[in-house]
Amino acid sequence: MPGSTKAGLRGTWGSVLLALRPDESIDFDLVGVEVDALCEVGLAGIYTCGTAGEFHTLEEDEFDALSELVSERSRRAGSAFQIGASHMSGQICLSRIRRARSLAPAAIQVVLPDWLPLSQREVRVALERMVAAADPVPVVLYNPPHAKTVCGPEQLAALAEALPGFVGVKIAGDDAFYTRLHAAAPELLIFAPGHELAHARRLGASGSFSNVAALSPVGALEWERQMTVGPDGAYALGQRIIAFFERYIAPLKAQGYSNTALDKALAAIGAWAPVGTRVRWPYSWVPDETVAALAPLARAALPELF
Repeated sequence: MPGSTKAGLRGTWGSVLLALRPDESIDFDLVGVEVDALCEVGLAGIYTCGTAGEFHTLEEDEFDALSELVSERSRRAGSAFQIGASHMSGQICLSRIRRARSLAPAAIQVVLPDWLPLSQREVRVALERMVAAADPVPVVLYNPPHAKTVCGPEQLAALAEALPGFVGVKIAGDDAFYTRLHAAAPELLIFAPGHELAHARRLGASGSFSNVAALSPVGALEWERQMTVGPDGAYALGQRIIAFFERYIAPLKAQGYSNTALDKALAAIGAWAPVGTRVRWPYSWVPDETVAALAPLARAALPELF
């Protein structure tokens, strides 16, 4: 399976977003169109059930149907895929991990149990059981700043040393966080926010679960390639991408739109798949008129991505 080795996990990964009907049921036909479009691009791979994939809203039958759809279509296309088995309940997360493992993804993504904060010992116990449940599939931990329990660089490094099946972490942090983590755990794969990738790679990042791929999968891949063949130009483009996000996307976040709503808005701006902007109750989505206004601004500010 492409991407089944640790080296194959590096690079830019595209999120599978839920295409929702007005009654909030999932339109799996449209999700299939989206998955085929992502696989065709040639990204490092695709993944399900991150924040943008609304893992926190899924019924278990929906989780299984989505996992099986992505597994089948990814294999048909020869594309790597990861399955997000995350849930706020550790027990439900373990059940999702076991079912995801049977599909042999390149990796399984998890979050730490998220109602009560965990002690350092509890973090170790939680991740240890998740890694055991996933074996032999490697595990990637989502640990962004808004998590209930945020692990420091040295703690993550200690976990990686103790648990060989824990191979990567998605974080968002300042330069010092990246530098400390990469120094303490040089073999741990670090996945940065997509729009920060060119800068974060200079600090040791291995790839991203990418919001830029939500905007333009083709553009995100070409930008990543440029980071190797023309790093200075890629860095300069990265600074313009960050500026676009700060000018146009950050104000939407300040208005209270969730990261899920923002990534779906980016996909609508990019207009590469019929996903739509609707998100599940109780969350709000970015209005269509806002998306329509941002679409030409994105193309004017970042023509290389389109």
